[in-house]
Amino acid sequence: MRLEPPASDDPRDVLRALRAGVLGAGPAVALGAGGRVDEVPSGTAVVVTTSGSTGVPKSVILSRNALIASAYATAARIGEGAWLLAVPATYVAGVQVLVRALLADREPAVVAGPFRPEPFAAAALGMASHENGARVPTYTSLVPAQLQRLLDAAETDATVTDALRSFEAILIGGQALAPAVAERAHALGARIVRTYGSSETSGGCVYDGVPLDGVGVAVVDGEVRLSGPMLAEGYLRDPERTASVFPTAADGTRWYRTGDGGEIVDGVLRVTGRLDNVIVSGGVNVSLDRVEAAVRGVAGLEEAVVVPVPDAEWGQGSAVVVPGLSPDDEGAVLERVRAVVGAAVGAPARPARVVAVAELPTLSSGKPDRAALRAALGHDPRA
Repeated sequence: MRLEPPASDDPRDVLRALRAGVLGAGPAVALGAGGRVDEVPSGTAVVVTTSGSTGVPKSVILSRNALIASAYATAARIGEGAWLLAVPATYVAGVQVLVRALLADREPAVVAGPFRPEPFAAAALGMASHENGARVPTYTSLVPAQLQRLLDAAETDATVTDALRSFEAILIGGQALAPAVAERAHALGARIVRTYGSSETSGGCVYDGVPLDGVGVAVVDGEVRLSGPMLAEGYLRDPERTASVFPTAADGTRWYRTGDGGEIVDGVLRVTGRLDNVIVSGGVNVSLDRVEAAVRGVAGLEEAVVVPVPDAEWGQGSAVVVPGLSPDDEGAVLERVRAVVGAAVGAPARPARVVAVAELPTLSSGKPDRAALRAALGHDPRA
């Protein structure tokens, strides 16, 4: 099957390409930095290429069947209706918003350009419609940073509040959502659904810790593994990585090794963080995801990012990067976070620095650019 990029990254062009790639005879759609490759496996709908937060490129092959299975499983869990696209159309979360709209035979609403609360609110409230006397439910997908901006704006703009309350469900994915942000959203009346998944699973496939219909979840040697009809075919032109990341069990079940640590309690998955996002501080393994979760529980630090930094005494340490913080407050904030992290994770995990920045560098997906932060703070991401 032929693989081609859309005419541009504009959501309307991506939607047209997906209509042919998912519902029609193709060609398959190349999204991201993958350029054009002449042939891909039969049945391919999309190849999503992204470097992610680590800076390591990967091109994920998604079939029509995988995307459709994911979209239908989402509808079975949260319902059907109209969708608003507010994340990049070239990332898997954006692809799935468009696929859900295509399968529902509804034109998606689109917020184009840099994300701002006012256009989002206008687009959300403009979606109001009725069929057979009943309101058509509306849905959207956001990353935590977008939700944070909307909640901040809602404090002084009732229109943004009304927009957030208008959705039947707001899917939040891409990274962990700080508990304080989730509590603010709930208090405002926004219906938040935390999703877990990746490009390799056609987007989120575990909602609020519970797998969607048809999704299998297991924790093997501390690593979360996922199975189901929405799994990717593998990685383009990378059979070794494909075989390693998508092993087949003795019973024939094909699994995706997420690289995340986690546990299952009473049928609910709790993800504890990346298994490779660990430093050794004074001979003790420290999960930076656990450190970041503790830091984000501090009021005013919900958007903080924790990254590794060199430490002359301990070998490795961590720095807390805080957007919007005054440099004059770094010392006081460091004392607070060291106390919080020491109590929650342990003394070896206490951050060595707090770094104030005007704003965080981000990827086009809206996630923090951790590779750029590590490089800026003197840590080689390849080390």
